Amino acid sequence: MKFISTRGGETVTGARAIVQGLSANGGLFVPEKFPSVSKAELEEMLGMSYPERATKILMKYLDEYDEEGLLAACEAAYAKFEGIDPAPVVRLDEGVYILELFHGPTCAFKDMALTVLPYLLRKGCDICGIKEQILVLVATSGDTGKAALEGFKDADGVKIMVFYPNDGVSKMQKLQMCTQEGKNVNVVAVKGNFDDCQTAVKEIFSSEEYNKILAEHNVMLSSANSINFGRLAPQIAYYFSAYLDLVSSNQIENGEEIDFTVPTGNFGNILAAYYAKQMGLPIRRLHCASNLNKVLTDFLQTGVYDIHREFYKTTSPSMDILISSNLERLLFEISGRKPKLTAQRMNDLKTSGKYSVTDEEREKIALTFDGGYANEEDCVEAMYDVFIDTGYTMDTHTGCAMKVAVDWFEKNKKDETKMVIVSTANPYKFPQDVLYAVTGNDVKDSFKGIKRLHAATAMAVPKSLKELRDKPVRFTKTADRKKLFDEVLEFIKK
Repeated sequence: MKFISTRGGETVTGARAIVQGLSANGGLFVPEKFPSVSKAELEEMLGMSYPERATKILMKYLDEYDEEGLLAACEAAYAKFEGIDPAPVVRLDEGVYILELFHGPTCAFKDMALTVLPYLLRKGCDICGIKEQILVLVATSGDTGKAALEGFKDADGVKIMVFYPNDGVSKMQKLQMCTQEGKNVNVVAVKGNFDDCQTAVKEIFSSEEYNKILAEHNVMLSSANSINFGRLAPQIAYYFSAYLDLVSSNQIENGEEIDFTVPTGNFGNILAAYYAKQMGLPIRRLHCASNLNKVLTDFLQTGVYDIHREFYKTTSPSMDILISSNLERLLFEISGRKPKLTAQRMNDLKTSGKYSVTDEEREKIALTFDGGYANEEDCVEAMYDVFIDTGYTMDTHTGCAMKVAVDWFEKNKKDETKMVIVSTANPYKFPQDVLYAVTGNDVKDSFKGIKRLHAATAMAVPKSLKELRDKPVRFTKTADRKKLFDEVLEFIKK
């Protein structure tokens, strides 16, 4: 299968799209056409393991990869997860389910893709005949950074560098990154928010001058953010797997439509669900859940994307984002795949901080998407209500999604469509905020928060988080966002 840029001018193979990350003009790679998965194929996948299901979905897009090798890579990746199933579906209430995506090495949903991406990248280099050293640049709002660092640590021929907003991640997220082991890793805090990190990284990717300098050092850039299709593709698989689990447990019939509510800031997680729907997965609606930084909610309701607004630091920091990169892929689709129009809108966003879609396009989006948000009090209340009513503990991002799902059911009381709420992080990644939500107790120390949250909920504490207290901090540097390329050069020269 070939891949094209959302801004035109480039057609590449899947392997090349993964290795390159972004197109030369800054566009995002998308499949030339969406592959289909039939009802019969879904039936065939019912008896498969998660790695087998993931392999089947990935091969639909990455047909130049070896299926046997890809299956082995998926099996190795998901063997690192706790429990038998890396993405279990938990029944919360009648017709309401939780898709748990936090059982991986770093306790966040990013592990679902970033444990597989190193293989996709290494194999992609082999397929394309690329001999340069690969430098993976990552901008993170908290979870992607650690998952990428863990996935790529000590990988041959690859270095990885992560930039995170200095005051925009939780203490546990910061500790996870700054204590990272590995000879080929580097972590730098950035003065600013996630959008500053993401914009700076994109500028490095699209700069001819910077890429020329890197080439002189025999270095080629790649990305582990969801702008890279290699990050997005494995995420499509867990929507299929969740559906299949509901069928195999007799919660739904094969062919029955369901809804997903997805907490998202960069629009990658929910876009993967949209891609699954385009492939034929029986999804009726996708409910986009935001926190106070509700730029996506406002866009879905008005058709206007406007970043001229107050930026909030919330208890769900992975969604503290105003520039949602993956929305570009949706814009490309709903415009009728018009690259010039997509490029113009992205330029408008860069120059004026705003763009809009037509009424016809907004109606097209509304056929699948709706949006809602939770303020800080809403999130706490949703987490508390679920804990008291069911005993289930969720993190703050999932709390935002729960609020949006509850609002949907309150407005649509006769709706009997099954709802799956996507849970993106282990509650222990945000122990103080989760403890406050479920008990009303407030503690300043994260590790005391973990201890007291365990006492209140009896949830098992992931080993990787328990061990953080005693791990040495390796990375302490803070840099101005305008000087990140200087940090890159210093790193590659080591």
